[in-house]
Amino acid sequence: MKCNVGKIDRIIRIVISLIFAVLGYITKLWVFYILGGILLLTAITGFCILYLPFKINTCNKK
Repeated sequence: MKCNVGKIDRIIRIVISLIFAVLGYITKLWVFYILGGILLLTAITGFCILYLPFKINTCNKK
C-alpha cells in the first residue's frame, strides 16, 4: 500500500475520530464508533481506499 494520506489529513482524521468517539459515547449509537474507527485506522496506516478511484494523494512523498 502506497501512502496517500498526508500529515495534515492524518491530524484532521484523528480529531474527527475523537469527536465521533465522544458522540458515540453520548448518544450510545455504535455507528459513530465505526466511523471513528475507520478514520483512525486510515490515519494510522496512511492509506485511504476511497482516494484510489479519484486519484487523490495528500501525501507529499512521490
